[in-house]
Amino acid sequence: MKIRIGIAGYGNLGRGVECAVQHAPDMELVALLTRREPASIQTHTGTPVYHMSDAEKLKDQIDVMILCGGSANDLPKQTPALARYFNVIDSFDTHAKIPEHFSQVDAACKQAGTVGVISVGWDPGMFSLNRALAQAILPNGQDYTFWGKGVSQGHSDAVRRIEGVKDARQYTIPVESALERVRRGENPMLTTREKHTRECFVVAEEGADLAKIETAIKTMPNYFADYDTTVHFISEEEMQKNHSGIPHGGMVFRCGVTGWEQEHRHIIEYSLKLDSNPEFTSSVLTAYARAAYRLHQEGQTGCKTVLDIAPAYLHPADAEQLRATLL
Repeated sequence: MKIRIGIAGYGNLGRGVECAVQHAPDMELVALLTRREPASIQTHTGTPVYHMSDAEKLKDQIDVMILCGGSANDLPKQTPALARYFNVIDSFDTHAKIPEHFSQVDAACKQAGTVGVISVGWDPGMFSLNRALAQAILPNGQDYTFWGKGVSQGHSDAVRRIEGVKDARQYTIPVESALERVRRGENPMLTTREKHTRECFVVAEEGADLAKIETAIKTMPNYFADYDTTVHFISEEEMQKNHSGIPHGGMVFRCGVTGWEQEHRHIIEYSLKLDSNPEFTSSVLTAYARAAYRLHQEGQTGCKTVLDIAPAYLHPADAEQLRATLL
């Protein structure tokens, strides 16, 4: 019997999960939840669409609900609420608030007898897992994380809010010289400005003050003020032609030493190059949905993260097959 999947939210991430589930041999998509008018949504697969308020009615029809809302306003409320009815997966990525979110989801899951897996994606998620493994293997060392080159959706939205901006994309770009220093094992102490640059492509409203927009971008606290930022003003046609995708990626390094005199250097590097950030994140969410289902079948309850779940739970093959083919 296939794992019955539900999706809550139908933006870029929800559409990515819809595709990922179609390619999973042991899963089927049975329902989509939305806060919009259900009749207004046409899914790619023809999956039935329900209003979010109908979640409880679907309790016995869905094994795992994959939440595809935003971390700022949606997931803090939706994940614990839906955990009352389903095993749940989310991509909550506000790092500083993960412990608080974990506690709320854990309480809801334990009360309902469900499993929740939070902060699933590539950072937090796959990058977190690689940091943990590398730190365990090389306890005497230094971590480095570089993001990009890729579109930062949050930073792009921040630029679009500036008066006179019609559309914008912002790319985060690692500084190549800093990358090379890390790869050489120098263990440098790098400032925010030394690790990444930011590049903005902006479509301005007709008659807008371009100099004022550029200053507003470059001096924006928490987003651009601490970085070397380049701003390009382009046409709507160029934006559509060259900047309509959502690529991203990054690298996690652990540079460490071993030996009685700490004389031997080692570098662990994990790298991602993603054509579509939301589609890749959706694929990670879908794999962890399989894990949540298996954990629940074993009788486990409560909240988990990627750090708590063995890799074998993610793979569609069984343990015997994995031992024969992957070890």
